[in-house]
Amino acid sequence: MPTELTLTTDAVRLGRTASDRADAVDQCGALLVELGAVEPGYVSAMHEREASISTFVGEGIAIPHGTDASRALVKETRLAFLQFPDGVDWGGPTAYVAIGIAASGDEHLGVLSSLASVLTDPERAARLRSAADPSDVLALLSPRRDG
Repeated sequence: MPTELTLTTDAVRLGRTASDRADAVDQCGALLVELGAVEPGYVSAMHEREASISTFVGEGIAIPHGTDASRALVKETRLAFLQFPDGVDWGGPTAYVAIGIAASGDEHLGVLSSLASVLTDPERAARLRSAADPSDVLALLSPRRDG
């Protein structure tokens, strides 16, 4: 069973701008630090991860997160959602949403799995890119309870 996504309204930032991918990653990391989810050193590890492999996952969405070694800097599993309506060059593709991930141990794969199931739905991804209210973001990223 996928890990429950840990996103709260205080972790949603809409209508942001970023000068480039590094700035967007910095903003995600700073928000995770502000939320008390990670130690400040985790932000550097997010840049290390991005340098080794892009965290762009398609549909205008990137999921910046730290390296395996940086999981020791995670205090609490949390997500940080930042929306960039004007887009950010993510090393070729353009990201309109960056979802910073703080997760440790086995929770990391569960969070990635939960996000992947949500973000591979083009309609939901489009609605995330244009969401105007944090509650809309939370609803869109909640697991579907169809039926």
